[in-house]
Amino acid sequence: MGMIGGGRGAFIGAVHRMAAALDGQIELVAGCFSSDPEKSRASGADLWLDPARVYGSYQEMARSEAALPPGRRVDFVSIVTRNDTHFAVARTFLQAGFNVICDKPLAYNLAQAKQLRTLVRRSGKVFALTHNYTGYPMVKEARALVGSGRLGRILKVVTEYPQGYAITALEDKADGTISNWRMDPRIAGASNCMGDIGTHAENLGRYITGLEIDELLAELSTFIPGRPLDDDGNCLVRYKGGAKGILYASQVSNGDENNLNIRVYGTKASLEWYQEQPNELIVKAVDLPREIRRRGNTYLSPAARANTRTPFGHPEAFIEAFANVYLGAAAAIAAEVEGRPLPPALDFPTIDDGVIGMAFIETAVKSARRGAKWVKFPDV
Repeated sequence: MGMIGGGRGAFIGAVHRMAAALDGQIELVAGCFSSDPEKSRASGADLWLDPARVYGSYQEMARSEAALPPGRRVDFVSIVTRNDTHFAVARTFLQAGFNVICDKPLAYNLAQAKQLRTLVRRSGKVFALTHNYTGYPMVKEARALVGSGRLGRILKVVTEYPQGYAITALEDKADGTISNWRMDPRIAGASNCMGDIGTHAENLGRYITGLEIDELLAELSTFIPGRPLDDDGNCLVRYKGGAKGILYASQVSNGDENNLNIRVYGTKASLEWYQEQPNELIVKAVDLPREIRRRGNTYLSPAARANTRTPFGHPEAFIEAFANVYLGAAAAIAAEVEGRPLPPALDFPTIDDGVIGMAFIETAVKSARRGAKWVKFPDV
């Protein structure tokens, strides 16, 4: 594995490295950890990497790694940079012949996302997107229950992602730059809150239910004066097939930490899952006692059991879920590198999920700018 971004002081880069290393299938051997060459070298030294494979730019890294013999070059790169750089970095490494794992959102806008999808399809390379919440065993159990018909026909999906960390105003720096880059439209794109965490909510609902959005109505708000992008959003959703949905994402929900949760209601039963209590899945029906399924037990679906590392009663959480995305991608990357067919069922987010996520952001922004009007979801 090679890494782009994630140098000293970067939270998400460290998460990616821990997740990738957890199962002993992936070794970090190279990287360009910062756009500042000195910081990149210092970060590489922190990680005990060979200085010759710690690069000053991602372009240099792509050229140098591609020149190495197959047994020595990296098999894939993990991109953990800011939104506005994802496209250029991913394009460079795909064109140089490398597999890619990329943090979400996929790109700066939908047009870039579609271009990347074309590159991936032409290249035949593996492209994984780290919508990490799909890696939780009980999320996979929820998906299996829906797929088995246990819930019946899906009627309603309610997904919430409230955080409170941005309730206080974040001052601009002295040089005029915005202290939280996710609030800077030049870097983050068209949306902050809906683009950052709303896409996780959309992806979680689609992963569990398999439902595709037909149209949506969105209201995006900026509650803290001076912020150029949204810090709160509410969506009504109409799914293909007739189900309805509510999606709420907020970074000004005072007192909430990382309270992603989902409730799926069907004609036979319903389920609910809370990211802050991820080892339990609640299943409910009008004529039965409430059922609580717990991670690590033999009564769970094969997918839930396969993505569990420790016995029941030993909690698993955020890093392990992230690692499940890496582990699934690693199996596909190993097949690609060795010239074998890819596994028939890829249970990790792909380039297609990234394109749909970008379409969700742009559709929500379009609806909000039209005064919260219903907007048809694009055919992507």
